[in-house]
Amino acid sequence: MAPVKSVCFIGAGFVGGPSGAVLALKNPDVEVSVVDLSETRIAAWNSDALPIYEPGLLPVVKEARDAEVRPQNLFFTTDVKGTIKRADIVFICVNTPTKTAGIGAGKAPNMAYFESATRMIAAEAESDTIIVEKSTVPCRTAANMREILKAVGKPGVNFEILSNPEFLAEGTAVADLMKPDRILIGSMQTPSGLEAAEVLANLYGSWVPKENILKTNIWSSELAKLAANALLAQRISSINALSAICEATGADVGEIAYAAGLDSRIGSRMLQASVGFGGSCFRKDVLNLSYMAETLHLPEVAAYWQSVVAINEWQKSRFTKRVISTLYGTLTGKKIAVYGFSYKKNTADTRESAAISVVKDLIAEQAKVCIYDPQVTKAQIWEELDINGCHLADVEKFVTIAQNPYDCASESHAVIVLTEWDEFSNKDVVPAKKNAGENPQQLLPSPVASEHNSDNEMDMTPADKSARERYNPKTAVKHAEAQNAKVDWEQIFDIMERPAFVFDGRRVIDAGKLQRLGFRVECIGRGNPF
Repeated sequence: MAPVKSVCFIGAGFVGGPSGAVLALKNPDVEVSVVDLSETRIAAWNSDALPIYEPGLLPVVKEARDAEVRPQNLFFTTDVKGTIKRADIVFICVNTPTKTAGIGAGKAPNMAYFESATRMIAAEAESDTIIVEKSTVPCRTAANMREILKAVGKPGVNFEILSNPEFLAEGTAVADLMKPDRILIGSMQTPSGLEAAEVLANLYGSWVPKENILKTNIWSSELAKLAANALLAQRISSINALSAICEATGADVGEIAYAAGLDSRIGSRMLQASVGFGGSCFRKDVLNLSYMAETLHLPEVAAYWQSVVAINEWQKSRFTKRVISTLYGTLTGKKIAVYGFSYKKNTADTRESAAISVVKDLIAEQAKVCIYDPQVTKAQIWEELDINGCHLADVEKFVTIAQNPYDCASESHAVIVLTEWDEFSNKDVVPAKKNAGENPQQLLPSPVASEHNSDNEMDMTPADKSARERYNPKTAVKHAEAQNAKVDWEQIFDIMERPAFVFDGRRVIDAGKLQRLGFRVECIGRGNPF
């Protein structure tokens, strides 16, 4: 094949935007265009107020986009059709949300956006084109794509389909893209399919070591993404299930995780107990896998994966019940400070955040809830509470949103930590050592690793108003690269009601330090040892 001159990413979301930016940065001779039908989103990508919060992303975008250091080769545009016509490779990075109606509702993926993108490529491509599945799709999606491309494509135009799932995580996306654990490329095992895979591998080869680029058949690659997210979610649900046993017996789930993680067959990653996983992927992909098992007449397998999600929902509910019981069985009229609303730190993404469920439960108990998050805006919090089973008019009676942790905690009966933002932690920072075995704390799973969510695509369909508004710069990014000061917990104690409670849903609190200040501390996975 001829050298690649032009690459197109369809969908300017969490996958398409950062992936396109890094590919452009590392391949200065290739024109990389990220396209989307949302004018608001594209305008944000062409500004310094990017539509998503991702540490380190802005410098990458500016270097490839602004032609200040080198010739420009990164473009953000709404000209979807024109860009497809020029492209040698087209990456599909659109959303595949869970169906809300019809057969498979609540489990099966809605492939409407993906099919729409496939049809547009087929209709607009004027020369042989490699199409790359970046979106998370069911196994054997490529077979459906081939039928559409054959029926809609122009005579004489040939297509090769590759699967290249993204394994980046929100909050560490740039680092994940710069130094990926692996690049997975699936293709048909035909001469033309293998050649297309080699073309894509060469693009990645400009910065990724050859041994980190894995080539498989296309069906394995499609399924590998679902499998990876399902296994990660399973691991979190497993440690969360153990956290309940620890609370009932006086054991400490952190010590359990450390001891188990020393076993080389298990490892220490992703063993951070919490109030529950969130984000756009884990729940969606596990349910997708469960539904796939159902359609393949594997009910036991379907039930197994369904249980991973069930444990996660139970963990959130269990945490709220612990808050209620500890606060003497009633929350009516009591102010509860909620620290954190994003599903994890270093992102403004609130999709499927555990905080949504917890806040809804607190509202149901008629608590006065005050929320503080260093990155999530008021508009986004109101939107999430409005679309997740609560009427906004009712929510506003019980919920306020603070601009700092002190206003949030003032006159509150309890502080609940639901996101592991660094500013909330009072733990001592231990310098990393080359040999982690010299420092047991270094082997404990970090909060960042607790939810390695990947595949956060955004759709390119303007009809999806909520998604479009949620990730524009006016509603999503609060402080571009904010590094807020640590919370002064002594000051927090002084302004709270007595007794002052802290409920640590992310295990970022040194309970002993707070107890010496006078707090009563309840932590996920830690019971009374006496």
